[in-house]
Amino acid sequence: MAAIQIYVSKKNFDQQKAERFFKERRVTVQVLNLKKHRLGERELQTLARAGGLTALIDREDKRVKEHPACYYDRDSLLIPAVLEAPWLLRSPIVRCGNRVTVGYEPETWTAWLAEG
Repeated sequence: MAAIQIYVSKKNFDQQKAERFFKERRVTVQVLNLKKHRLGERELQTLARAGGLTALIDREDKRVKEHPACYYDRDSLLIPAVLEAPWLLRSPIVRCGNRVTVGYEPETWTAWLAEG
């Protein structure tokens, strides 16, 4: 099984539940705080391929709504904006190899763990 990575941009209950989900199953995870760990363009494109970059933007957050990138609909515009301001992303983004989920999705993670 590929390593589990949890990308977080802001602390919230979904992030805490995701960490607890894997901890309860004794799965080692790598938590990457996007304030400290800057995403590279290739890494961001890998995340975007799995779910689409527009799905990764937290359009419900008040601070994000004030940023022009909230209203972009093309990846060519979103990628530079997210690289500059990673707090635009929803949290948590959970990655296992090339598979990615956004938010709290225990059913999907259970399937990943069952596949081994």
